[in-house]
Amino acid sequence: MSGTAGVIGLGIMGGAMARHLVKGGFTVHGFDLSADAVESARTDGVNTLASAAAVAEKVDMIVCSLPSPLALRAVAEEIAASSASSCVMIETSTLKIADKEAARDILAAAGHTLLDCPLSGTGQQAQTGDLAVFTSGDEDAVKKCVPAIEAFSRENKYCGEFGNGSRMKFVANHLVTIHNTAAAEAMVLGMKSGLDPHLIYDVIGSSAATSRMFQVRGGMMADNNYDDVGMSNRLYQKDLDIITAFASDVHCPVGLFAAAVQPYRATLEQGLAEKDTAAVCAVLEEQARVKR
Repeated sequence: MSGTAGVIGLGIMGGAMARHLVKGGFTVHGFDLSADAVESARTDGVNTLASAAAVAEKVDMIVCSLPSPLALRAVAEEIAASSASSCVMIETSTLKIADKEAARDILAAAGHTLLDCPLSGTGQQAQTGDLAVFTSGDEDAVKKCVPAIEAFSRENKYCGEFGNGSRMKFVANHLVTIHNTAAAEAMVLGMKSGLDPHLIYDVIGSSAATSRMFQVRGGMMADNNYDDVGMSNRLYQKDLDIITAFASDVHCPVGLFAAAVQPYRATLEQGLAEKDTAAVCAVLEEQARVKR
């Protein structure tokens, strides 16, 4: 496969997607405000440019991986005001649907198409291309982007109208939140009873009791090392807030989710904000008075 693609936002997720696009034979033009992210992407073969507008003027397909609604709006306004024409933007971040709709409308007024295509997977999974993409929006535009999406993901599922990708992502992260906390609680229960954490990870990881989160993050919990950050506790607070508000908006009780959220909140108070979300295990260890 060959072609040209842009990537705006070259952090943990965007940088990994850009690298996989390069490996897949794409000529990739990228932009990020972070000098470190730009240098890393350049090392991976990305042609880094000075602005989001400069990327849009080079390509007709852009992958966006942005940290906030303000960043998305700024990029949308910059591209809408540029000389770029008929770009399709694959928006992969986890944001409120209303924020994505606002960016969609800004871009549409300038002749561009925004797709709502959140990712399911951690930063570690992004490095290996082990991502699922929930695509939504104009179906013809999605089909045009499938070759690029396949270059950085394990699978992609078309979910229908714009916004359905995000709705599916909220459901997915509801489960991720619970499964991660459940994995941590199970690990702490085993350690409290005297079991070795690495034995727990080895035995449970291949049993009927396992989960994808136990497999991805259980090793970090066993090692008591949360420095390989796929998603920081600080950044994940945004996702927790979005899902809580979404459940409220659709009037759906989510008691398990509400309980599972609490250890994530506690990480901020315990100096674990910049650690991986697997560090909920450390919070639960302290509550159980587990000593390693």
